[in-house]
Amino acid sequence: MRLRVEFTTEPFDLDEAPAHAVVAREVIQSAELDAVDVGPFGNTAEGGADAVLTAVDALLRESLAAGATRVSLQVNVIGETGGAEEGEK
Repeated sequence: MRLRVEFTTEPFDLDEAPAHAVVAREVIQSAELDAVDVGPFGNTAEGGADAVLTAVDALLRESLAAGATRVSLQVNVIGETGGAEEGEK
């Protein structure tokens, strides 16, 4: 099973990336994931279920420890091979 995670950390700071945001991005970028896209207002990553769930665990633990007061995330099943979207067979 493949998963896609989308996440943001708060509080926001438009002038400089806060420590919790930097930590969250480093966790995701160093994880064994197939596709990672980081941006100022949201981040996404895809990979096998075990890799994504391991990365999400580390993301939550490390970004909260670095000062995040809120982490919003969504995890979607995207299929076995990554080509199928929700509802496709």
